[in-house]
Amino acid sequence: MSSTVINNDFLSSYSMFGGLEDWELDLVQSFLTEHTLDAGVTVLHQGQQNSAVYFIVEGEVAVVRRSENTDGVERQLATLKVGDSFGEMELIEINTCAASIVTTIPSRLISLSNSHFYQISVTSLRTYTMLMLNLARDISRRLRTADELLAMINVH
Repeated sequence: MSSTVINNDFLSSYSMFGGLEDWELDLVQSFLTEHTLDAGVTVLHQGQQNSAVYFIVEGEVAVVRRSENTDGVERQLATLKVGDSFGEMELIEINTCAASIVTTIPSRLISLSNSHFYQISVTSLRTYTMLMLNLARDISRRLRTADELLAMINVH
């Protein structure tokens, strides 16, 4: 795995950090936790609590959901790659994970936990507000995409 440097330019490539000034990106960097994982590692488990948002720095992950009906079959819903993030919904609604996230190849992730977001809010309300607005925009884009997919499925 290569060594992607986590700096302000790199963070700015993620929509969640859009509009933040350099000093704010420095603040965010001070709270980041790095994770280096082998292929086949389950990062988030469907039905369990999650308290962090993850950003893919290197590698890729599969979004897998187990059917809730009697067959219990797992289906891969999506593949997320460098530049993508996951775990945002649980930060907003404080609910269990809607799907599992599994690394498909060796991967490097960075994360921000709920407590980190709280610490950022105490340190800089502006930074926290921008992060939450960006988070809401990301979730809204995903919902719009899901709506479009459902509309295509329902067309006879």
